[in-house]
Amino acid sequence: MSLDKATVAHVAKLARIRVEESDLEPMAAELNNIMTWIEQLNEVDTDGVQPMTSVVESVLRQRSDDITDGGYADKVTQNAPASEASYFVVPKVVE
Repeated sequence: MSLDKATVAHVAKLARIRVEESDLEPMAAELNNIMTWIEQLNEVDTDGVQPMTSVVESVLRQRSDDITDGGYADKVTQNAPASEASYFVVPKVVE
């Protein structure tokens, strides 16, 4: 696929990017180089290659999923500007 000056101008307009007339030809050449590189990547045989998210294989540490009820509301509200009966006191916002 080859991009010409008119196609680059049209894509720039669709993307709402202002490109000067003098920059259209170099940009078309650069985009054509990128498209050639992508076509080269399509030629690589990737059959049997597993998808990966990182080049280093690692396993995330996991903690046990224990259900607790908390039970430490006094510690949570200890640094609050105002608290009452283990609840945060906030100013009224709806009248």
